[in-house]
Amino acid sequence: MVKTYTKEALIHALKEIAQRGWIQNARPGNAGGVGNTLEDLLGIEENNLPVPNAAEWELKCQRIGSGSLTTLFHIEPSPRAIRFVPQIFLLKYGWPHEFAGEDYPKSEMSFRQTIHGLSRSDRGFMVVIDRRARKVLISFDSTKVAERHVAWLQSVKERIGLKELDPQPYWGFDDLFHKAGTKLLNCFYVQARTKREKDKEFFCYEKILMLEKFSLEKFLNQIEAGNVLVDFDARTGHNHGTKFRLRQDKLPELYEKATVIIG
Repeated sequence: MVKTYTKEALIHALKEIAQRGWIQNARPGNAGGVGNTLEDLLGIEENNLPVPNAAEWELKCQRIGSGSLTTLFHIEPSPRAIRFVPQIFLLKYGWPHEFAGEDYPKSEMSFRQTIHGLSRSDRGFMVVIDRRARKVLISFDSTKVAERHVAWLQSVKERIGLKELDPQPYWGFDDLFHKAGTKLLNCFYVQARTKREKDKEFFCYEKILMLEKFSLEKFLNQIEAGNVLVDFDARTGHNHGTKFRLRQDKLPELYEKATVIIG
């Protein structure tokens, strides 16, 4: 039987779990163990928060001090009909996969870039926000490519030329807000310290925030600040999906209101 909670009861349960101190990881070997363990303690199903208006609430957990990025959501760029990542980025801007000829065929290509709006990547890519057109765009500037990628740049020149992307892949503001709004409208943000003892991992849930009203403008600001990143990960025959990802500790910056439950 899955438990259901009022918002107040959920806050009370989270406080009780925090007061228990160190708790053994219930899902060792699982990268999401910190969240899965908390869900087990609450008696709830994975990614299914049983509170009134549950569709408007998300439970997000993170290890304190982790340098890893949090995936916010997956969304492919427009124009969708072009299938930009596998058809343009991979074919026209890709480079030989690091394991081509070993784990993969010699012809295996890769296009992996994690980019934001603060500065260009070493291959000249950047996220640009056009508030007038209400679009988040990807831009390419061949003059900003690092010296070590000169051979790759020459291959791009031969394949498609060195001008700006045309068309530029983009996400409309409304599409992003709809996608983020369904995943992130409001959330309980839980952070845990971790320790290892005798090959076992333990969590101490010690920071809990209630975040309300996801803000598109704040989201855009964090792209420009370099804290929200667009992550492309494609290789020949397989696009792993385009993700919007977030730097550690920056989730509260995306909301209108943050309430400390335990700090």
